[in-house]
Amino acid sequence: MQKSGSAVWKGGIKDGQGTISTQTGVLKEAPYGFKSRFEDGPGTNPEELIGAAHAGCFSMALSLMLGNAGLTPDRIETKADVTLDKDGDGFSITKVHLTVKAKIPGTDQAGFEAIARQAKEGCPVSKVLNAAISMDATLEA
Repeated sequence: MQKSGSAVWKGGIKDGQGTISTQTGVLKEAPYGFKSRFEDGPGTNPEELIGAAHAGCFSMALSLMLGNAGLTPDRIETKADVTLDKDGDGFSITKVHLTVKAKIPGTDQAGFEAIARQAKEGCPVSKVLNAAISMDATLEA
């Protein structure tokens, strides 16, 4: 399986504007820019999209692992706080903090935490920072 997202950027870093789209069309030319990323401007930004992806992936992984343990969650609610810090001349995502609240009949806090730790480690988005990143670069005239 392979999914895609795309972005178009026009202009300089501070005065330019971009749009982000997804293959499914859930996001279609959603605006983003310097103000939405580093200030409180309108639009989205890559870090909040990574947070949403991580929260969604983790919640599904947790549901899978709970099911493997014979448990069915009534509800899993996950928030992923993504931290972007200054790193030399640029920026780096330095951490992601997951906050999960769940209602799961038939388990206790210790059992839930053990399965949640496994889901955190096993979620594909959790592993993404260790992924091989490839690239094709074409300069258009």
